[in-house]
Amino acid sequence: MQEVYEFLKSAGTYYLATVDGDQPRVRPFGTVNVFEGKLYIQTGKIKDVSKQLHKNPKAEICACKGGEWLRVAGELVSDDRIEAKQSMLDAYPSLQGMYKADDDNTEVLYFKDAVATFYSFGGEPKTVKF
Repeated sequence: MQEVYEFLKSAGTYYLATVDGDQPRVRPFGTVNVFEGKLYIQTGKIKDVSKQLHKNPKAEICACKGGEWLRVAGELVSDDRIEAKQSMLDAYPSLQGMYKADDDNTEVLYFKDAVATFYSFGGEPKTVKF
């Protein structure tokens, strides 16, 4: 999982796909953190992405860097603990103007039963499960 985290951090932007009814939705994200051995992302509870994930927690992210790309599929589980939220905010101080660990909007979610696949042109895919 550490390799997945490092790839996502170095890529800077990744794209999160969710489902809204029968319509796929994809949007750019940039927050990723490891807390208590789990890979987390962050959003706001008032956003559509949060509402979509609560209806259907299955999600996939994709990131590209050079001639390599990574796909991570799994379920995203909300973690309402202040410690998990604060860990994310400590990793991204720029978010602290918009989010607080104890507000009613900040949401952090971790991947459960994730399958990450690294790809490159000409190389064999490499799969990591966590």
